Amino acid sequence: MGNRPDELARAVRSALEQEHADVEVVLVGNGVDPVGDRAGVPPFDDERVKTISLPKNVGIPAGRNRGVEASCGDVVLFLDDDGWYRSTRLGTYLRDRFAADPGLGVVSFRVRDPEGGRGERRHVPRLRAGDPERSSEATTFLGGACAIRRAAFDAGGGLPEDFFYAHEETDLAWQILNAGYHIVYDASAVMFHPAVLPTRHDMFYRYNARNRVWLARRNLPWPLAFTYLAVWVGMTLLRERKPSALKPWFRGFVEGWRKPAGPRRPISYRTAWRMTRTGRPPII
Repeated sequence: MGNRPDELARAVRSALEQEHADVEVVLVGNGVDPVGDRAGVPPFDDERVKTISLPKNVGIPAGRNRGVEASCGDVVLFLDDDGWYRSTRLGTYLRDRFAADPGLGVVSFRVRDPEGGRGERRHVPRLRAGDPERSSEATTFLGGACAIRRAAFDAGGGLPEDFFYAHEETDLAWQILNAGYHIVYDASAVMFHPAVLPTRHDMFYRYNARNRVWLARRNLPWPLAFTYLAVWVGMTLLRERKPSALKPWFRGFVEGWRKPAGPRRPISYRTAWRMTRTGRPPII
């Protein structure tokens, strides 16, 4: 969004410095020119860098979709402007992983705290998240710390743009799984990112609830959809005791039922069973 120029330069450098891999960088400015008057200075002057300036902030999923449309690679990585890659071999590692496994759709990265902290449980996309150093199969991925096979992204239909923020990667993940690909959390693929809470965003609780309803309405057979939402209502009541959190959450929950959720593409029960065997049935 153009408000972290130094962090953005660090992120771009970390992508361009990947060794022995063909890299292109697409910078998407959500309502801004992503580089402003710095277009002629390193690293933005590199011929491998392309910029897109959207006329307004269209949200995370739409912004990322515009970036994918402008890219040419067989594997797409999403990187937020305040994240970066410390290893210069990440590109070759991912290239070789995808080449060796045609059924691999997504690699979700391990997010490390640059201050040396253990990291946040929510950054490990599975139920048993206590050990971030353990790799595993997964049923979703981290939107800003991942690599996606372009064919899997297309098969999943891209990110749902009406979501604006929250759960858009899970919507895509379920469709990628339904297309026959699999997803892994790979602790060897590392992205560094400051430890911040998602609740710093004013719209977090509202969008979290609204999009969870849309997620179920769009992707789950109705018996699973109702179970999924009932489970999350119960979990929210147990986790969030403060009215300041519950009120916007339930407003968003109601909004999710009142407003159109977009095209309905329920996953098969076979896919739901695969997810269950992976360790996360689509009811939680």
